[in-house]
Amino acid sequence: MHPKTVGLIAHSGKPGVGELINSLAAELSRHSISVLLEKGTATVAGKKSDLAVAQIAAKADLIVVAGGDGTLLSVADQMGEASTPIFGINVGSLGFLTTASSQSFREAVECIAEGKMTFSHRTLLEVVLRDAKEKHEPMIALNDAVLSRGEVSRLIRLRTRVNGEVLTEFNADGLIIATPTGSTAYSLSAGGPIMEPESGVFVITPICPHVLTNRSIIVSENSVIEVEATEPDYPVYLTADGREPLRIAKGATVEVRKAKKKLQLAAMPNVSFFGVVRQKLKWSGSNV
Repeated sequence: MHPKTVGLIAHSGKPGVGELINSLAAELSRHSISVLLEKGTATVAGKKSDLAVAQIAAKADLIVVAGGDGTLLSVADQMGEASTPIFGINVGSLGFLTTASSQSFREAVECIAEGKMTFSHRTLLEVVLRDAKEKHEPMIALNDAVLSRGEVSRLIRLRTRVNGEVLTEFNADGLIIATPTGSTAYSLSAGGPIMEPESGVFVITPICPHVLTNRSIIVSENSVIEVEATEPDYPVYLTADGREPLRIAKGATVEVRKAKKKLQLAAMPNVSFFGVVRQKLKWSGSNV
């Protein structure tokens, strides 16, 4: 792939991101690649643009995101129906989804211009809150759907079904349903397994379960997962990729399944998933 038009989107609150965007734009222009700036990104770079993320996704051949994993998740949420590939440049801390550091931006642009990128097709979740009183639009998530308790410090009961069959009733602080991409995020912190990005599965991980035998369970990505809060007297909330939480009303069910579209993540040719895991989790192979 040799992109002719590249969209630039940045986390405007990161130090030095304005200079990085200007350097990226200049380097891309040097390779005769047209640049589209998102509105907020243009402002921090001292330029003008009225383009929203969805407009850039509809026009660009590739989107370059400068930020951390949270920035990339936000961009993926705002892309609408577009399936434009995303190339992440890490200006954050951990960065499992970003593929290059801000210091190596010239090498990244060279890779983009010469069409040397590799692509990973990431499964997305479609999350629907089914509530008899109110209609909710489906939410799309790259990482996970999380059901959790509110400010009241008590366990919640979450009856969980897979393809219509009862799995169990989790008595826990919450429940995470994650894609392979999300397996290195909240699910990992809660003790879930790391899954290869294109492994074709989802993982259901309880958060601090009261029953110590409750552990993560891996199911096919073709599964339909339904979760019902069976103690509605206490607040239970649903979040998708850490966005604004929705309170789950009495009798409501959360339904999670594979979304129709996938997200294309672009990467440098020398970057592999297992290499990123080794680096980010500091797996040196020794006991030192």
